[in-house]
Amino acid sequence: MALRGGHAAAAANSGSEDEEVEEAGFSRSYFLAKEKEPSSAKKRARAAAAGKLADLNLVDEQVLRASLAEIPPKHEKEIDALTRSYKDQYRNWLFELRCGFGLLMYGFGSKKLLLEDFASTTLTDFTVIVVNGYLPSINLKQVIAAIAEIFWEQTKLKQKKQSGKKSQLSQNFASQSIDDIISFLNNQTSEDGDDGVCLLIHNIDGPALRDAESQQCLAQVSCCPRICIVASVDHVNAPLLWDKKMVHTQFKWSWYHVPIFAPYNVECVFYPLILASGGHAQTTKTALVVLQSLTPNAQSVFRVLAEYQLANEKEEGKFVFFLEKHRATCHVNLLFLYELPCSVCLTTFALFVRYACQQPVYQMS
Repeated sequence: MALRGGHAAAAANSGSEDEEVEEAGFSRSYFLAKEKEPSSAKKRARAAAAGKLADLNLVDEQVLRASLAEIPPKHEKEIDALTRSYKDQYRNWLFELRCGFGLLMYGFGSKKLLLEDFASTTLTDFTVIVVNGYLPSINLKQVIAAIAEIFWEQTKLKQKKQSGKKSQLSQNFASQSIDDIISFLNNQTSEDGDDGVCLLIHNIDGPALRDAESQQCLAQVSCCPRICIVASVDHVNAPLLWDKKMVHTQFKWSWYHVPIFAPYNVECVFYPLILASGGHAQTTKTALVVLQSLTPNAQSVFRVLAEYQLANEKEEGKFVFFLEKHRATCHVNLLFLYELPCSVCLTTFALFVRYACQQPVYQMS
């Protein structure tokens, strides 16, 4: 019996070896046949494979977005219940802000409406500055200078109450370096009961804020005594933007998981849809979203500038931007009383024409 078992095992091993040799021979024959294939046939096969995606008849983006808008929303009751549960935490969020922490919201879905509702209903004791980090371009220095302008106006009002006369002091933060502006912000104390500033950043991990310099600048601003930060992130690798020092001693993030499952309608408008052709439709949609997000004053400035451009169509195919002339026009019409907000709005208009309208801009002083 033992001999018979040994013969059976030897026969089994021999059979498996034969199968392996047969498979190896088949693989060798396949690759030899591919090597002998004519080069012209290979080129035709590669060209056919490469041309398949390019030959697709892509639908117009406007049609695709219209079709997406017709899709009925789902799970509305569950989403409303989630939103109410988050709103019940508003007092806790405010308490943590007053304790010196920063709020960082993460989770699937657009958190734009939730954070803006939190700012409008709960952060009433703060001056809120909204930064749309999902935009393709952001001038962070102008944001920091705008914060400094708010504190400077509070300082002048305080001096006016004490002396009874309007202060003649002036500060041109736009011409100062970022380090000088942050130094000014660090000297602002909270002993006088003045309103602080809350920096509300939608997508602090956005494409315009992902570089190390921007994140370090925001971290320094978050350390200023009268400034707090509320931000949202959506990228899976967003925590890699910060080191241990930035997380624990500068931003002091208090992390909140708030998946709200709302569509990214505004955040994704600057990104082309998959399997959609670009063109005029995308430009129009982008311009509309930007215009709707502007303040009434900024919309008035845009209207003045657009009317000027329509009345001066001598430069065909060019958008000539006369900075000083437009700034004077805005001041005459009392659209802006201060220099910095006016300059910010004019720069925004130039960026709007360049990115949203896809037109070249020629800035002239």
